[in-house]
Amino acid sequence: QVQLVESGGGLVQPGDSLRLACVASGIIGSISVMGWYRQAPGKQRDMVATITLDGRTKYDDSVKARFTISRENAENTMYLQMNSLQPEDTAVYYCNVVAGYWFDPRDYWGQGTQVTVSS
Repeated sequence: QVQLVESGGGLVQPGDSLRLACVASGIIGSISVMGWYRQAPGKQRDMVATITLDGRTKYDDSVKARFTISRENAENTMYLQMNSLQPEDTAVYYCNVVAGYWFDPRDYWGQGTQVTVSS
């Protein structure tokens, strides 16, 4: 079974930093894209950052200057370094992986990890 396990969330104060991690296992085929999404209470799930097989990254404008997405361990692990956290960053953060064979890519999601930024 494919599993994506997020970790690293927590309660922090404005200006603090967190480093989220996502460990993927059981994925068939190659991972093409990994990304982080977040969903605040009562709001849509939005893309935060993505990273492709060749290392290309994309960021939502709201986090571009503060967050950094990266991969390690042959793309089995993904990180999101979050600096200068603000209350507006409070959300459940989800790991997303697009993987499989070129003719049959599939979308996988983790269970989410809560990030709360409050003074």
